[in-house]
Amino acid sequence: MNRFIAFTLAETLIVIGVIGLVSALTLPNLNSSTGDKERVAKVKKIYRDLNDAFGRAEAVYGPFDEWFINDADATAKAKRAGERITEFMKTSKVCSTTANQPCFKSGAAKLFPSSEGDYSDYGYGTAGTGYYRIITADGASVGISNSEIIVDIDGPNKGAYQLGSDVFFFDMNSNKGIVPRHFDTEFSSLVGQLYGKGDSAAAWIIKYDNADYLKFKNSGLCPNGTTVTEANPRCK
Repeated sequence: MNRFIAFTLAETLIVIGVIGLVSALTLPNLNSSTGDKERVAKVKKIYRDLNDAFGRAEAVYGPFDEWFINDADATAKAKRAGERITEFMKTSKVCSTTANQPCFKSGAAKLFPSSEGDYSDYGYGTAGTGYYRIITADGASVGISNSEIIVDIDGPNKGAYQLGSDVFFFDMNSNKGIVPRHFDTEFSSLVGQLYGKGDSAAAWIIKYDNADYLKFKNSGLCPNGTTVTEANPRCK
């Protein structure tokens, strides 16, 4: 007589329950990790694209600090820098310096990690004429002035519109080209600029190849109680 070995209904339900519990515990972390990797990849790509375009523009039009000799105001300078840099980028929409065009979300981006506040006290704003604005072929919003670049990696219709989450800052000058904001500051200052503000997030990503600052409970403190250091800039 053949004997068949099988699970009982109770055993099957127990296994299904265990699998569900494990999934509930692991999937949020997996999704967060995937999202962070995508964020890092997008910031690194736009940084490469901007620097490549900046270098090509200087090769054609000469040194950056000589671009604005005949430009009288901030709008003219932003238009000059924007046109020359984005000439060497793939774009899906150009808003130029015309006010209130939909290349960025309206209003001011939120500070990180606060859910309130804006960055108007720094003078940042992407709706006015002080920025040359485009949407890249990848869907990122880019605003260019004569000294800085603001990027929303999610574009105007998605994301939190929050510094460090999807909005990132780069400085631009004739000596260093395009660099992430606060890139040259010491580690403790870099961390300090992250928490409560977020404008050094691009520098963190480019230097340390992660977005673990999103996990900080306060200035550099990870959820497990450890504090990040320059030698170990990750929350494990």
